[in-house]
Amino acid sequence: MTRRSKLFPTGLLVALLAWGMLCTGALAAEIVIGFTGPLSGPGAGYGRDNANGLKMAADDINKAGGITVKGKKYTFKVEALDDMIDPSAAVNNARRLVSRSGARIIYNPVFNTIAPLMQINEQRGSEFLLMAYSSTPKIEEIKNESTVSIPPPFTAYVQAFSDIAWEKGWRKAAMVVTLGAYGDEWRETFKHYWTEKGGQVVADKPANYYTETDFSSQLSAALATNPEFLLIGGPSEPTGLVIEQARNLGFKGGFMLVDQAKMDYIANVVFKGDLSVMQNVIGINAVRNLPAQIVADFTKRYEDTYKVHVTFEAALNYSSMFIIADAMQAAGTVDDPKAIKAAFAKVLPQSGDKVPTPYQGILTQKLLVDGAVGVIDKGAYQKGYQYVWWPKDEAAFNKSKETLAVSPNIDVRWLPVKGYLQN
Repeated sequence: MTRRSKLFPTGLLVALLAWGMLCTGALAAEIVIGFTGPLSGPGAGYGRDNANGLKMAADDINKAGGITVKGKKYTFKVEALDDMIDPSAAVNNARRLVSRSGARIIYNPVFNTIAPLMQINEQRGSEFLLMAYSSTPKIEEIKNESTVSIPPPFTAYVQAFSDIAWEKGWRKAAMVVTLGAYGDEWRETFKHYWTEKGGQVVADKPANYYTETDFSSQLSAALATNPEFLLIGGPSEPTGLVIEQARNLGFKGGFMLVDQAKMDYIANVVFKGDLSVMQNVIGINAVRNLPAQIVADFTKRYEDTYKVHVTFEAALNYSSMFIIADAMQAAGTVDDPKAIKAAFAKVLPQSGDKVPTPYQGILTQKLLVDGAVGVIDKGAYQKGYQYVWWPKDEAAFNKSKETLAVSPNIDVRWLPVKGYLQN
């Protein structure tokens, strides 16, 4: 043993270095945010967009110094696992994220896998807060105090899209929507709402948007009924194929896209910016057209970082991560899922100069954020709409507008949706 090592024993030296790093704030504990979703196969792009939004938010929070809970510094790490939309794989991934990685917050973006996760996330000793990225109202029908639903309910979009279609004079619809629980629910809800308005649904020809690439048989059968517009959609890329194949079959009418399919992604990625085949299309507005002050910067940074087109999946998940971070600080805990969720109300509403899709509040399990609707016609995006779907009356609607990010190019509308109304 040298004289130097006698004076500075190895263990003491390591301890002194660690103490010095702690005092300077260089050491921070790590909070693992779990994600299980499709990262391979036909749904990979959709899953990737969800996970990327979380990763970008974690990076931004960490760069800003992380969070401090009860005097202790924390940073965030997103651990994403592929479940290929298989319920058993999703459950196994969640258990692994909890037991091995210590995750107490887990995100999932498909109702087929969200539902089984809601059966395990409140089990004693392995509890986690499930952040569910799905617009189906069925999430709110399942009693679960440790689940939060991230996007607007698709029932708001059914009403908003249908009302715009009605204003256009459309009356005859045919449906070629994706198979599965989500698509089945969308079709039934739309059919009920549309026929109640006095419209017709002349054909219903579902297709598997996750496995099929040729939709000509379903489209031919639907177009044979002479519809004025087609209700279509599933993941964005195959939805673009449906539009292209319908036009190739001679269809000149309009399209209504379910909320999973994003107009701007289809326009910019599938059709490389060529809007010539996307005449008279109603759907989710483009992210870059949102009114929040931070949208332009967020969009550029996201696309520069991940080399993919920005989507609402990325934007909404990004914004939700900031709720998690703020709620942990407000609750004084990083590992109590119910306490973290209970603190959501304390940290909302969000501001448009902080996140691209600012949330206004929470109602039981549903986060409140306005629905952004757009129309592509005559080779360009037309004036957009913001639908505020949770106020129970006009007074509550006017109050909500006080905290909304707004733009002169977007028409703000009140659209009360049954099951979600509050003062």
